[in-house]
Amino acid sequence: MSFYGAIWSLLPGPRPVKAILALALIAGVIAVLFTWVFPMIEPMMPFNDITVEPEG
Repeated sequence: MSFYGAIWSLLPGPRPVKAILALALIAGVIAVLFTWVFPMIEPMMPFNDITVEPEG
């Protein structure tokens, strides 16, 4: 059984309830990523390194 199949089998209720719970679980993971994980690793990312110098 795959990882996703194991999660699906652990969710309670019939198929529509499982689908709603799975969407809530995904939304929770995304919220945790945007609230804590991404801000914590942002200083380590090279996106703010400017390589083009201003003209002048």
